[in-house]
Amino acid sequence: MLAGVSVDYYTRLEQGRDRHPSPQILHALAKPLKLDHAAVEYLKRLAEPAPRRRSAVRVETVRPGMRSMLETFDHNPALIIGRYRDVLAANPLATLLNPGFTVGRNIMRNVFLDPTGREIYLNWDEVAIEAVRTLRVAVGHDLDDPRLTDLVGELSLKSDDFRRLWGRQEVREKTIGHKHFNNPFVGPIALEYESLTINGSAGQTLSVYRAEPGSTDEQALTLLAAMAARGAEIDEVEATAVKSTPSTTV
Repeated sequence: MLAGVSVDYYTRLEQGRDRHPSPQILHALAKPLKLDHAAVEYLKRLAEPAPRRRSAVRVETVRPGMRSMLETFDHNPALIIGRYRDVLAANPLATLLNPGFTVGRNIMRNVFLDPTGREIYLNWDEVAIEAVRTLRVAVGHDLDDPRLTDLVGELSLKSDDFRRLWGRQEVREKTIGHKHFNNPFVGPIALEYESLTINGSAGQTLSVYRAEPGSTDEQALTLLAAMAARGAEIDEVEATAVKSTPSTTV
């Protein structure tokens, strides 16, 4: 009644007998359901015709320019996350802050399946809810993606928390927020972050963390940055030594 559609038509929508309602109907439904902008956009994508199934798994790559940009964040943990929540690129400070930010790791598995995930996130409940919501945003309406179904199936089978949160069907585009880390080197550290969508790379986001100026968190982050820089210098020296060592032919 509030949406201005008949009971019969709304029943057909709920039963899946009308899978592609018009934009006018979607907006009419969104108002009484009190959906925010991100949820409305997700609703629109769900109503679009299903994409053709792919025979191969989509491979995500990071543009060289974006990789170079990460290197400029000397005092800010920064990383690029893909649509399946894989860590595609990260600067040394991000990895030192949270081992779950290591390239090749998956954020979802780190949060829900890795015991260290619960230890390093002091606000784990918030992080878990956010992770599930942003996963839905990242994949959009492509819920038949084989890579996604495998990931969701694995997480649902192995994590009661993920299964419960995924079943809530919540979606939210989180661009700013905060996380509290229990870092093994500096202890508890609270950081704000901003996530930016990377144009031309569907589903990829750049996340950059910062500390409140003048806070103890900033002091801790400065210490971590010095450690990360020192580690990079050592790696460079060792790599140079290996290259300069003459090989011996037997």
